[in-house]
Amino acid sequence: MNLYIGIDHVQLAAPPGCEAAARRFFVNILGMAELTKPAALQARGGIWLQCGMHQLHIGIQKDFQPASKAHPAIRVLDMAALRTRLKQNNIGIIEDDAIVGLDRFYVADPFGNRIEFVEAQLLPAP
Repeated sequence: MNLYIGIDHVQLAAPPGCEAAARRFFVNILGMAELTKPAALQARGGIWLQCGMHQLHIGIQKDFQPASKAHPAIRVLDMAALRTRLKQNNIGIIEDDAIVGLDRFYVADPFGNRIEFVEAQLLPAP
């Protein structure tokens, strides 16, 4: 019996006081929409974002260490447009052509967390 229907959200950790930098990167540069956190969680800091059908949460961790290997992979409809936007904002891109025929690359968020972007049309259906 399959109990799972998908992923609700992914959380990336960030240092205290990160909210302005998180908004600049995830909202202004990547174009994600910020969601209103439930009132009971607002005092914890961080931000919540809509990423396609899923959510990405940026959560505060006092003893923060960036995730340099573990990462979310985000499906993108227009990789060329995203590359251009990132380059215009001086965001370093790490290309990865290890999988033939799959357009993908990595970036680091403002806190050093690894994020992968993958061309949606090239992924096989689940």
